[in-house]
Amino acid sequence: MLQEETVLIDNTEQMIIRNGKKQSFQELKLDPPVSGTIYGTLLNYKGVLEKLSDALNKDPYKQPPKAPILYIKPANTMIGNKMAIPLPEGVEELEIGASLGIVIGRKATQVRKEEVFNYIAGYTIANDVSIPHESVYRPAISQKCRDGFCPVGPWVIERDAVLNPDALEIRVYINGELKQKNTTANLIRSVSQLVADVTEFMSLDEGDVLLVGVPENPPLAKAGDQVRIEIEGIGSLENIVVYEEELAGGVLK
Repeated sequence: MLQEETVLIDNTEQMIIRNGKKQSFQELKLDPPVSGTIYGTLLNYKGVLEKLSDALNKDPYKQPPKAPILYIKPANTMIGNKMAIPLPEGVEELEIGASLGIVIGRKATQVRKEEVFNYIAGYTIANDVSIPHESVYRPAISQKCRDGFCPVGPWVIERDAVLNPDALEIRVYINGELKQKNTTANLIRSVSQLVADVTEFMSLDEGDVLLVGVPENPPLAKAGDQVRIEIEGIGSLENIVVYEEELAGGVLK
């Protein structure tokens, strides 16, 4: 079990009250612990595939995907622990996409499933933020690739410190209230299978991060909400949602 803590937001003073102790937002900020390319994976949770089964069996797909569906979270999306997630003008809420991040330790090309863990440096937490959307027929670039839409961190846990990445509990809290609970045991492609399938057709370089996917029914967050994603054995990633016009380079004015 991950340790609980009390976190309150003082919007007037731009302070976080953590377990009764006041700390400024900037004091707690950490840079992202990774610098490579971040690849997201769609439809890799059983619940997501079940929820979209009707749409996936219609044109143009007519059947569920047989290979991983990937997209890139470009460098502009990456922010660290305690940094602010921008809420774009005209958008009321954001989807919070809790995901385990697989950090690659050395160049991986056509890696066999049984050898995958030799290529993994460790694991981190990612928040694959997106503007709510329904279409599964085109890449959601404008919804997923905005500035600050991929908090990562707060650190990378070494591979061997995580005994079974395919059985980690994931929890999402908004303003201290549990909004989502799932587990990587519900992945369609396990960590090793996903890396093997992806590297069959493309190389992953040292420092790259492969997100295993986002569970079904991602919770929504609005301006002023404090978001905390916990992954068992890894830690917690915390960010606050702030109106985009109140930010300058991802930092509270």
